[in-house]
Amino acid sequence: MTNWPQPTRADHDTFCRREAWERVRDSRGSTGTHHVTYELTLPDGQVLRTRVSHPPDRTDYGASMWSHILRDQLRVSEEEFWACVRTGTTPNRGGVQVPDESLPTDLAYLLVRRVGLSEHEVARLTRAQAIERLHQYWSSPPRP
Repeated sequence: MTNWPQPTRADHDTFCRREAWERVRDSRGSTGTHHVTYELTLPDGQVLRTRVSHPPDRTDYGASMWSHILRDQLRVSEEEFWACVRTGTTPNRGGVQVPDESLPTDLAYLLVRRVGLSEHEVARLTRAQAIERLHQYWSSPPRP
């Protein structure tokens, strides 16, 4: 088992800021004095909420409290938490992953509707391959 450092309030706050959690107000309309409250809306519509004791300093959390925060509030593993805090790598929350070189929607539409490729085939094509397939389609003689 990997030994992780003792998490602090500052680490908790850093995680929330790096993953772009939204700082929210309490029921009285103020930000409060005892906790900093954050919310994160997941791709499936669920809303996570966590509270960082104020001020977010180097005070650490006990093991039981930290386990509760990871499991019930942040819903990440310790490894995902530290990757975010240390390197800015945010956890995979199951959202749509867009490839580095995604195809324009119009190009994908033409490949499916005009050329007759399946969506699965189109998803595997690079931009250059997709353009080449469309060029082949437009330059070939019409089918009887």
